[in-house]
Amino acid sequence: MRKILLPLLVAMAVLPGTVDADDQDRALQAVERGEILPLAKILAIVDERFGGRVIEIELDRDDGVYVYEIELVSAQGRLYEVYVNASNGRIIELEAEDEFYDDDYDDHDDYDDWD
Repeated sequence: MRKILLPLLVAMAVLPGTVDADDQDRALQAVERGEILPLAKILAIVDERFGGRVIEIELDRDDGVYVYEIELVSAQGRLYEVYVNASNGRIIELEAEDEFYDDDYDDHDDYDDWD
């Protein structure tokens, strides 16, 4: 269990203020139960796929599925929200939040469904 919790705690320490306290508690409990992947693993997936700088992370439960909503700024300065299935790390959706660059990639073939 230490191996699972350590990456989550390290990621939370590295990203102060980006994870809500309630989200931290829910995430720790869900990781302990084996329901979701550690945040460090999720962030590694998002970084490998998109790069950029994470500015906010939320953990929601939608239709019984834990979903991380990760807001990030790309190297080009565009604001994106990435939705990641917290149990398997699959990218669910990518939304551009920039009013001048309004793409919505939720129907793109590269992104997986909820399951």
